[in-house]
Amino acid sequence: MLAKEMPDTKIIVCEPDEAQLLSSGIEQLRNPDGSAAAPHPAFKPHPMQGWTPDFIPKLTADAVAMKVIDRIITVPGSEAIHYAGELARKEGIFVGITGGATFVGALRVCAEAPAGANILAMLPDTGERYLSTPLFANVPADMTPEELDISRSTPSAQFAT
Repeated sequence: MLAKEMPDTKIIVCEPDEAQLLSSGIEQLRNPDGSAAAPHPAFKPHPMQGWTPDFIPKLTADAVAMKVIDRIITVPGSEAIHYAGELARKEGIFVGITGGATFVGALRVCAEAPAGANILAMLPDTGERYLSTPLFANVPADMTPEELDISRSTPSAQFAT
């Protein structure tokens, strides 16, 4: 376990502010096999596909019960979408909405961290599965003249027409 090797490690979990299941403090109803018996009462739809289904997974509930989570950060869907776009535009990192949300959480942690702190944020997805979602709603289907010029700057990489 990471905390054994680095006792100062803090585990921070992010969840959609539109669906605060962990932050609600309400336990998930479970079947005898540990699976969810019903949707969690704090669930509401949100744009972070893959994050926070309508139940708390048993593994997550076990981590909560073991008290290994030091903090929960809630992230608005609009911020997640914004920062996923910023990562693509400014850094060339093509992530989905959950990656943008994780980045938002990391920025918040960095803003409060002491100088010299080590922070790890794993961006949990890739952007290609989000091409038909609001994440890319403002990206035109056709290349702009500037993008066409960039494309033409590498003749050996042109597709035959």
